[in-house]
Amino acid sequence: MNTATASRYTAEYQTLAPTLPGQTLPWLKQLRCRALEKFSAHGFPSPREEEWRYTNVSAIEKKLFSPSLSLTTPPVDKVWLKGCQLEDAWSVVLVNGRFSAELSVLDGLPEAVSLMSMADALTASPAIAPLVEKYLGQAVNYSEHGFIAFNTAWFTDGLLLHVPAGQVLAKPVQLLHVVTQAETMATTRTIIIVGEMAEAKVIETFAGVDNSYLTAAVTEVFIDQNADLTLYKMQSESEKAYHFGGTYVKQGKDARFTHHNFALGGLLARSDILTDMDQASECELNGLYLGVKRQHIDSHTRINHLKPHAISREIYKGVLDDRARGVFQGRVIVAEDAQKTDSQMNNRNLLLSDNAEADTKPQLEIYADDVKCGHGVTVGQLDESSVFYLQSRCIDEETARNMLTFAFANEMVDKIRIKSLHDKVLEQVLLRFPQEGIEKSWL
Repeated sequence: MNTATASRYTAEYQTLAPTLPGQTLPWLKQLRCRALEKFSAHGFPSPREEEWRYTNVSAIEKKLFSPSLSLTTPPVDKVWLKGCQLEDAWSVVLVNGRFSAELSVLDGLPEAVSLMSMADALTASPAIAPLVEKYLGQAVNYSEHGFIAFNTAWFTDGLLLHVPAGQVLAKPVQLLHVVTQAETMATTRTIIIVGEMAEAKVIETFAGVDNSYLTAAVTEVFIDQNADLTLYKMQSESEKAYHFGGTYVKQGKDARFTHHNFALGGLLARSDILTDMDQASECELNGLYLGVKRQHIDSHTRINHLKPHAISREIYKGVLDDRARGVFQGRVIVAEDAQKTDSQMNNRNLLLSDNAEADTKPQLEIYADDVKCGHGVTVGQLDESSVFYLQSRCIDEETARNMLTFAFANEMVDKIRIKSLHDKVLEQVLLRFPQEGIEKSWL
């Protein structure tokens, strides 16, 4: 715990507070104050905390990032931004942690669907504002750890997406977070609500120009009975940036949740994905993290089986080169009442350098006696027999190794069912590793 850093942020909070959304709402002001007290007392997470034992955020503590106070959208390279936006998707853009209406593309969004900035949602019509009060802070408590408390107190904006019961979205919704200023912190809070029998595909994209900055984003997700949500996260921050992104999910009975997490950028990046499962609900977590140079990428998941007959599947893969470090902590908890649970977890890591490191910690906590649960972990280098096999087919050694590396990673890329997103993720994968002998059309 670095209380000096916490004190510096706390000292500046009074100057920032009047610019934060919802300051006229007593319930939100009280929530922010409690979160601020929590952060002031404990600061950012420490490796002394079990769930942060492999990730030291002292590099963040040595800096003092400042939020963007401007309520107008700063200049953005339109060509670069267009390269981040997906075709055939509704796109909502936040720049430096604040919503930009002029850069967003929402034409044709069904009238029944509510999609707006968090600042607008807090002051919207009586039909919308109560949704925020009802759901904010219900999927995750600010006391979970320091970054949650920090986000709860400091969030400058965010998004509300409400898909009403029975609504099936014809196109994906992209929530595009971009940072353009150095030493900026982008603290956003997003709420996604998918009503009963509704279906939606949502893509969270995090990108930024080549600067040092901090992203601290929290997304709370609520999936009602028999609803279906597929949520993609593509994190390709600047190689100098720091990233914390938390996704916290509440699933109703028979609800289906699929999450694809692609952690590709950032100097130090941490992702939390936590979900609470109701009776007969289904959850699928897929992840790919790629580390080069001195990147540190931490993926933390927790699946809570709370009721019977729920099914969860999880597979995370990591590719690490140079002096990169990858962390995977996967935890499945089966409650006493969660009989007939079916859960499988797998983590596989490929090390391309003797200096790369993978720390993996799968956990099963089972309190029921009629379940089917299992997990598996591998950490290693390329299979030399596979390399030799390709060489025997007249492929040189370097190309053979590149082909095997891309095949390992591409298994997760191929799970993407949105073509424009698939192509962008594949492009990012190709940027991070040697391409000699690799044709994009092969993958």
